Amino acid sequence: MLKLARFLKKYRLQVILGPIFKLTEAIFELIVPLVTAHIIDNGVRTGDVQYVWRMGGVMLLLGVVGLGCALVCQKMASIASQGFGTVLRDELYHHINAFSHTEIDKFGTPSLITRITNDVNQLQYAVAMLIRLVIRAPFLALGAVIMAMTIDLQLSLVFLAATPLIALVLYVIMSRSVPYFKVMQKKLDKISLISREGLSGVRVIRAFSKQESEEERFQMAANEQTDTAIRVAKLSALLNPLTYLIMNFAVIAIVWFGGSRVSVGGMTQGEVIAFVNYMSQILLALIVVANLVVTFTKAAASAARVNEVLDTQPSVMEGGGTSEPGKQAPKIAFEQVSFSYTGHAGENQEKYAVKDLNFTIETGQTIGIIGGTGSGKSTLIGLIPRFYDATQGQIRVDGINVKEYTFAQLRGKIGMVPQHAELFSGTIESNLRWGNEEATPEELDQALRIAQAKEFVDRLPERLQSKVSQGGKNFSGGQKQRLTIARALTGNPEILILDDSASALDFATDAALRRALKTETKGMTVLMVSQRASTVKTADQIIVMDDGRIAGMGKHQELMEECEVYREICLSQLSKEEAERA
Repeated sequence: MLKLARFLKKYRLQVILGPIFKLTEAIFELIVPLVTAHIIDNGVRTGDVQYVWRMGGVMLLLGVVGLGCALVCQKMASIASQGFGTVLRDELYHHINAFSHTEIDKFGTPSLITRITNDVNQLQYAVAMLIRLVIRAPFLALGAVIMAMTIDLQLSLVFLAATPLIALVLYVIMSRSVPYFKVMQKKLDKISLISREGLSGVRVIRAFSKQESEEERFQMAANEQTDTAIRVAKLSALLNPLTYLIMNFAVIAIVWFGGSRVSVGGMTQGEVIAFVNYMSQILLALIVVANLVVTFTKAAASAARVNEVLDTQPSVMEGGGTSEPGKQAPKIAFEQVSFSYTGHAGENQEKYAVKDLNFTIETGQTIGIIGGTGSGKSTLIGLIPRFYDATQGQIRVDGINVKEYTFAQLRGKIGMVPQHAELFSGTIESNLRWGNEEATPEELDQALRIAQAKEFVDRLPERLQSKVSQGGKNFSGGQKQRLTIARALTGNPEILILDDSASALDFATDAALRRALKTETKGMTVLMVSQRASTVKTADQIIVMDDGRIAGMGKHQELMEECEVYREICLSQLSKEEAERA
């Protein structure tokens, strides 16, 4: 947790002054039993009502000042803990956004969401407890013992015997229950996972009539968590009876031996009452310490998970930037490029997702990329905008190594339409403006027209202002794909990458899209990844992928004659006459 202390730098004042105010409150709380003793000995016993009123006023003043100090500390703890959480979340979100796809794949999206929400909340709570109670509770326990010793050293031996016994009970119970708290967190993670899967996949669950099995799965996970919680509760249930038993025996001892001391004139009745009050303060302080142990145990686990994210460095580092390249270089060039998701495949060829890619693409060309499932198509196009970095070889855009560009420079040249169409909550217009915030209405209209989305958007009552729900779930798969293509076109990119992004379109719409791209995007280099032979057959060049390697490259007719892999794909989807027709 100490590694995260740097996020409290802005709140040094609150972190320092908060405990001081809480310490002041604790001092006043320790004085109250002495005032009570004086009231009993000098006021009640002698019948001096004026003295009782006067000391009662002092006690009230101590209470009011103590309350004021507690409120100031509470405010400072809130400012520091909430500020700490905000700064830490911002840093985490910024750091996660710097991750390449490699790091995101490693942690997993659900885990990163949990760390930036639940784990940070746990750390926030720990910071608040640190300011409010970490100094107060031990000081109160130790101070009560010292104050008792100043009243009567002999009777304080009861404290010296009872306090370690209470601490021992707390240690035994907490040492056995704390591991269960860690297990409970894991069980809660499992419940969250099943809940997320069940809610996001509700359509699939209903389609296969698996509601009952999913309910059983959820119930099983919930029961496991319940069983663990019950075990913890059984252990924790022993805490109060045992500690209060020890305290009550201590109170009996104080009253018994204190009574003897009073009878011989060694103590007063008020001092005996003060002893009993100090005993109660010790017990409450030690119980607070026990709760702090649980809080900081949970926080330590959360801190380890947060630090794991912060300590992970992005494998794809941003370049320093480059000047505008020359016009003569190919638009895209792959030079003996190989890539492994493990990052170090070495001589093990099986670990390479793509191997020995070597080709060039000229400005304005339309390139089709086709191959079977798992052949490396998406991996290939993911290397161009540096979602991943090539393990071996170089990739050049406009003659310059992609590693030399800043991310903004490189990705500003590229319009990417991912395999899974993803829209964001808002309006159609706000989604389209992701491609270009300054786009004119005419540019938006043109993008929709090329993407074959204008017709259905114009039919909507609010057209561009039509609402988009989270993930675009209020649109069909084909509509979402057309809107994501329009979003990419709005930015007028130099390179347009379509990663199997027309798979939900019917053949007529797909053909219309390809015609529009060819006629209305002059000078734009287009890469179309597809498993449809009809989509890529009219491309200027076709790259055929097979098991991570290029099995063939050329025009449709050339590949039909020379590339067996391409021929098999075409004949499996088209009639012989259609396949042979360019």
